[in-house]
Amino acid sequence: MQTIHTVPCNPKASDEVKAVLNYLSEISGKGIITGQHTQTIAQDELHFIREVTGKSPALLGFELLGYSPNINYDDSGEECLLEVAENKDTLQKAWEWAEKENGLITFTWHWFSPLGGRDKSFYAEHTDFDATKAIIEGTDEYKAFISDMDEMAEILKEFRDKRIPILWRPFHESEGTWFWWGSKGPEAARQLYRIMYDRYTNVHDLNNLIWVWNSPLVEGYVGDEVADIISRDLYPPAHQHMDLRAEYEELIAITPTRKLVALGEIGPIPSVARLSESRIPWLWFMTWSNDFGKTELFTTKEELYNAYHNDYAITLDKLPKLY
Repeated sequence: MQTIHTVPCNPKASDEVKAVLNYLSEISGKGIITGQHTQTIAQDELHFIREVTGKSPALLGFELLGYSPNINYDDSGEECLLEVAENKDTLQKAWEWAEKENGLITFTWHWFSPLGGRDKSFYAEHTDFDATKAIIEGTDEYKAFISDMDEMAEILKEFRDKRIPILWRPFHESEGTWFWWGSKGPEAARQLYRIMYDRYTNVHDLNNLIWVWNSPLVEGYVGDEVADIISRDLYPPAHQHMDLRAEYEELIAITPTRKLVALGEIGPIPSVARLSESRIPWLWFMTWSNDFGKTELFTTKEELYNAYHNDYAITLDKLPKLY
């Protein structure tokens, strides 16, 4: 079997980043980290898991949509405004998760388009922001893109200064055209990611980021030199729990170097029991929020309980202190 590459893509990566990557390498094919996305201060999904299983996930996902600099409050519907309002100040929970629980953190950014747009302008249908212009220096789109990135960098620096590593998954699902960063095709998304990597690494010294690429497209792959982990998002039918072997094989084909692999988002949780037998080396799964994570519409309480109590599952109580 080809050796997994675990040297951080950022040569200046912090010791905490190295510790997390080393740990992920050690557990690959030996266990899967349980994860849950939360989008509000209430964190109903986390409480649901604790109530059902008596355990906590080892990884929590946090949403940055409400921290986007260019939200058009004057031309947004009630649903959008509620989503933004409920996302407000959720990084307070990220701090608590890191400092009190020592759990792993991953961020998702449904990035409201840096220029123009209305309502939920992270969706391409709500903005005419052109990703192909945002990769060209000097354009208005590029200037707005850089400005937004720089504002987010200041938020991320607070975690860097506290030496908290972050599994950073920008421009997610760029294989699709539903978000503005993927609406012009995978090449534009690839360039956007590489611009961010260069700026965050060489200008802002965000050496606490673990770079997670999130797309199964060969033609959109950003390159081994700027990705620590490759991942994809999957939403199987309700109550369909699998080891997702075929999807894993498709994903690892995008890179010539064997990389660590994760389920960035998922609806129904994977079958931890099957994974314990097949050893498909998904590092973690992150169940999405709302009905996916706090109801039985996609995963029954019995399935959830059995997954979290399987020896192959890495829950918070099994996670070593990594930072």
